[in-house]
Amino acid sequence: MRTSAILLALLLLCGCGLLSPVKDQAVHHLLEPVAPDRPLTAAAPAIAVSRAALPDYLDCEQLVTRRDGVLVVSDFDLWAEPFDVAISRVVAGNLSRLTGSTNILPVERFTTLEYTDLLELRITQFEPDATHTLMLQGTWKLQPVTGKEVGSHFFRIAVPMPSNSSTAKERVSAMNQAILRLARDILAAR
Repeated sequence: MRTSAILLALLLLCGCGLLSPVKDQAVHHLLEPVAPDRPLTAAAPAIAVSRAALPDYLDCEQLVTRRDGVLVVSDFDLWAEPFDVAISRVVAGNLSRLTGSTNILPVERFTTLEYTDLLELRITQFEPDATHTLMLQGTWKLQPVTGKEVGSHFFRIAVPMPSNSSTAKERVSAMNQAILRLARDILAAR
């Protein structure tokens, strides 16, 4: 009886050591609008920004990098929100800041006529390549709510990154710059 009690005590002590808490090393990143902040006072343009369409390999919680034709998924660098939602939110934020409009917002479902246009984004690539260049590529379409169907515009935005940049923070900063350039291109083509 005494031996089994000692054995049980030893097992409990060993078990507690093996099951100790592990520190979560994940870093959660957030895209942010980087257009200069200014007072939003205008009512126009009124644009609904739909949720960005992404390829499956980008539609995940982890940051993805392309190296020599291979996709590398980070175990520790994660998005703080769904990536497609973040892109739409940041595009809308940049457009709003650039125009001063209070009526440019991301939307889940476009069901009202409160907006004059619907911005549709289709992203085909949004990651750094082997040359330390962040590539943002896809199409956008600014469809008027009333009127005939309009065509899509192809875009390819390259943001150079320092050759020694390997941190996710630098990468997210470059992504913010690429989305700002996209917003400016959309407004220039309007």
